[in-house]
Amino acid sequence: MDYVKPIDLAEVMINTGRSKLALSPVDLVIRGGLAGAILAAATSLAFTGIVQTNQPLVGALIFPVGLILIVLLGLDLVTGSFGIVPLPWVDGESDAKGMVANWCWVFLGNLLGSVVYGALLAITLTNFGTAAPAGVAAKIIAVAEAKTVAYEALGSAGMITVFVKAILCNWMVCLAVVAAMTTTSTIGKIACAYMPVFIFFAQGFEHSVVNMFVIPTGMMMGAKVTVAEWWIWNQIPVTLGNLVGGFVFTGLALYLTHKSRSTAPAPLTAPTGVPAE
Repeated sequence: MDYVKPIDLAEVMINTGRSKLALSPVDLVIRGGLAGAILAAATSLAFTGIVQTNQPLVGALIFPVGLILIVLLGLDLVTGSFGIVPLPWVDGESDAKGMVANWCWVFLGNLLGSVVYGALLAITLTNFGTAAPAGVAAKIIAVAEAKTVAYEALGSAGMITVFVKAILCNWMVCLAVVAAMTTTSTIGKIACAYMPVFIFFAQGFEHSVVNMFVIPTGMMMGAKVTVAEWWIWNQIPVTLGNLVGGFVFTGLALYLTHKSRSTAPAPLTAPTGVPAE
C-alpha cells in the first residue's frame, strides 16, 4: 500500500526538512523561483476563471493546480518551508541560523519568480502598455488594492485582520504539503494536496507568495499602491502570519503528537502461555 501511516509521518516530515536544509543557495533560489512563477500562473488562471464566470468559487476550484505541480516537482515555497524546515531544529539536529538562511533564499526565489511572471503577464494583458487594463488585468488591480490600501484604511484592525488571515492560510497550505506526504502515489498526492488549498483560496485568506505576484503585478498595471504599502500592510505581516500558521498549527503540532508515539517503547510481549506483567 502507498499510505504512510500517521505514526510514521513525523519521521517523513523531519527527513524532508533535512533534505531541504542540505540544498545549496543556488538550488533554493532556482526551486523557489520556479515555485513562485508556477503559483503566480495558477493565481492568474484562477482570476481568469472568476472573471469569465463571475463565480469566485470557480477560482478556488482551479487554483490548487499550482501547489500540486510544486509538490510533484519537488520545488520550494517559503510557506511550505515554514512548516517543515524547523523540524530538524526542533529535533536538535540543526541550528536556527541554517533554518533562517534557508527561508531567506527560498523567499528571494519565490519573489523573483512571482515578479518575473507578473511582468510578463502584465505585458500580455495590456499589449505592452498600449491597452487599458480590463478583465483579468482589472481584477488583479482591484485585488492588489484590496490587499493593501483597504487594510491600511482600517488601521490596527486591518493589521490584525491581515495577520490572522495569513495564519489561517498557511495552516491549510502546510496541511496540504504534509497530507501529500501520507502517500507515495501521484494520484494520492494530487488528491491530498488539493483539498486544503481549496479551503484557503475559497475563503480569501492571505498567502505571501501569491501576494508577491498579485500586488506588484497590479502596481505595474496602475494599482494605486506604493511599495511601502505593499510591504507594510501586506507582505511583512502576511509572511509572519504564514510562519505562525505553518509552523505552530501544522508542522509543530503534528510533530509533537506523532513523534512522541513513533519513539515510544514497544509494549512488552510475554512468551506464549505466560501473561505479561
